[in-house]
Order: sequence, then structure tokens, then C-alpha cells
Amino acid sequence: MDYYFSKRISELQPSAIREILKATQDLSIIPFAAGNPDESAFPIDEVKRISAEIFENSPVTALQYGVTEGYKPLIETLTTFVKEKYNIGKETDSLIVTSGAQQVMDLATKALCDFGDTIICECPSFIGSLNCFRSYGCKLQGVPVEADGMNIEKLEDAIKNAHNPRFIYTIPNFQNPSGATMSLEKRKAVYDLAKKYGLLILEDNPYGDLRVSGKEVPSIKSFDEDGIVIYAGSFSKLLAPGIRVGYIVAPSPIIAKMTVGKQAADVHTPVFSQMLVHKWMTENDVDAHIEKIRNIYREKLNLMCDLIDIELGDFVKYVRPEGGLFVWCELPENVDMLDFVKECIANKVAVVPGTAFMINNEKTNCFRMNFSTPSKEKIQEGMKILGKVKDKYVR
Repeated sequence: MDYYFSKRISELQPSAIREILKATQDLSIIPFAAGNPDESAFPIDEVKRISAEIFENSPVTALQYGVTEGYKPLIETLTTFVKEKYNIGKETDSLIVTSGAQQVMDLATKALCDFGDTIICECPSFIGSLNCFRSYGCKLQGVPVEADGMNIEKLEDAIKNAHNPRFIYTIPNFQNPSGATMSLEKRKAVYDLAKKYGLLILEDNPYGDLRVSGKEVPSIKSFDEDGIVIYAGSFSKLLAPGIRVGYIVAPSPIIAKMTVGKQAADVHTPVFSQMLVHKWMTENDVDAHIEKIRNIYREKLNLMCDLIDIELGDFVKYVRPEGGLFVWCELPENVDMLDFVKECIANKVAVVPGTAFMINNEKTNCFRMNFSTPSKEKIQEGMKILGKVKDKYVR
């Protein structure tokens, strides 16, 4: 039978990252292409204990339907947590729980965009969000990312030239894939431009707690006095991605529409997962856990970057990130990036071609590597292999 597929889905391309990760099911391949947290960062013993207590004391609550907005004790705990820790949340804001931060992108687009509207994005940017925006028939306008965030002049040009722009999408901390952190000056400039042109800002912050060096930079949402910032948070990197718990902090009228959209999507985030997160937050020292995972990633980030300097040297250009999970490397102009990536995979090291993160097929000679998934031993082994691959291109 010939099947008809909607234009929405037909225009989407499979994630290059997911396709590459299929190759990494071969355990002999070193997974620099992945983006999974280090498994040693998972508080497994605590999750076991909390899970047992939930099913001992509140099994029906954990297994029953819940309200769309989220488990009330978790909402209350999160509201206090983000206010005290990040200075996020005004009287005019509300918070709801989502099934991971990825759902925030879906609900924001569903609630705010019509077919043909434009979303202003960093270029490069996270492929999961880009495909979400495309699935709603939105046009994407890319703005180049520099070492300290979006190019502000080009951001304003993009806003002026876009067809009915609805919001600016940004990952300001340790951006995926570039690893760049937006400066405070640029955060304020992005906010001012959004206010000037009547746009919203969708601030996606999955990596913010993974800072391993440098000073904390306030979130854009923390100085939102005009109700124009939607903030997406997640427990995927802080606790565990399989739990699928995220949250939105946004002006209450926007939250109301997103809630309706969530009712039509998955009714509610699993109550058991929400109860688990709530008990974990209230019965453990969250700051101590954050420091633990920062130490894990600090060691692995520095190891990978030190080995880039040793094994690749001047062959690549990169900026050592201050946190997050990724390193973004630029090859010389005379080296074909896709050929280099294929050569890496042929030598049992998987990296991601930069083309996977482009907005509208912009040219790039970059590739992305991840340091959180492979062990320290695999990082050392993989970087030595990349050094040998490099030698094939150096004349």
C-alpha cells in the first residue's frame, strides 16, 4: 500500500545525531557523537530508595492520572527553588511541569506560532528544537553564534527581515553545539531587542548547572520585567534524562495556553516521575549533588580539551567551554568536513558533522564532540585516533 504522509512530517529529516548513534551500538565505536550524561552522575541508590518509598506509601497516587499542570508539591518546591537559586519568577509568572525540556519547545510553538511564522534561532543550534519548530510549519532565521553568544547586529537584521517573527530561541549557557556562553551584555541586548520589536524570548537552559569554570551569568528570565521571557528547565542533566521531567516558567497567560496544548499532547507528565523528583529535591542536598557532577565534567572536559591541544593542535580551532557537554571544533578550509567525519567513524570514533545543526543549510566546516558519555579511558583512546586521522590531512 502507498501511504500518504503530511507535509509537516515529510519535510523533516532524521536527526543526523540519532543516525550516527545507531553506529555507536557497536561497542567498539567510541561515542564522541553522543550527548548522554555520565552514568556516574546518576544518584542511583537514592532513586532506588525513593522509588521503594513511593510504592510503599503512595502507590495509587503514583500510578493514577494527575492534573496537567503537574504534581502540586513539586510545583511548589520548584517555584521556590528557581526563585531562590536563579532569581526566576515574578508575581505575574506561573510554573508547570513538562515531560522534559523538549516538550517546552513543542508547547511554545503550538501556543504561539501559526504556519509560516518565523522563529529566530542561533546558528548553529540544537537539532531537536529546530525539528520541533519545523514540524509546525515555521520558518527559521539563523543568527551566527560567536564566542560570547549571538551576533547582536545580525540578530536585529534577522528580526527586521523576518516574516512575522514570533520569538527568539536561545541556549545561553554552554550552547549546543557550540559550547558558547552568552555574555551578560549580550543577554541584555537580546532582551532589549525583543522588547523593542514586540517579540518573546524562549530561553532554553538544560546545561546551566554544569558550569566548571568562570563566573555564573544571570539568566535572561531573571531580569524579565516585561513578561516576554519563557524559561525552560530540565532534570535530564541534573538528575537523569530517563525520568523525563522538565518545567516552564512563563507569564501566566502563556502558561494557560501551554497547559491546554499539553492536555492534547500527553495529558500530564507521569506522576511517579514527578513524585520521585520532588522527594529527591526535598530529601537531598541538591547543591552538593550539583558540585559532584560539576567535578565529574570538569575533569572530563579538561581531559578532552588538553588532548585536543596535544593530538590536533593547530589543525582545529576551538574555544574551551566553561561547562556543558560539548566541544565545537573548526577544521581548516582545505579539509572536507564530511569526509573527515566519515574517516573518524571508519576509524571507530563517532563525531557529529556541523551540518546537522545548521538552520538553512549554511556552510560549516565544524564538527561536535561530547565528553560526558565516553569514559576517561575512551576519551584518551579516541583522541589518539583522531590525531592519526588528522595526519592524513596534514601535508
